[in-house]
Amino acid sequence: MKHHYLKDVVTLQLNKDKCTGCGICLDVCPQEVFLLENKKAAINDRDSCMECGACAINCQFGAISVRNGVGCASAIIRGKMVDGELVCDCDCC
Repeated sequence: MKHHYLKDVVTLQLNKDKCTGCGICLDVCPQEVFLLENKKAAINDRDSCMECGACAINCQFGAISVRNGVGCASAIIRGKMVDGELVCDCDCC
């Protein structure tokens, strides 16, 4: 199931000039954020990104960047599983 977090706050960036269209980002993204468009990756649903970092870690060409572990989704997970407190880098919580 795909979830949306907060609108327009995700740190995900895609540099299409560096993208080779290998599709690994589509394979590793648990939220189906990416699609292939004109033989290159494109961001289909930015607000679904949970900033896990799988896409950036697996992109051999440095076309994707994301500050994993900083977003609201991470704060919710940390809060529920670790310390019971919601703390993220934005002013939403």
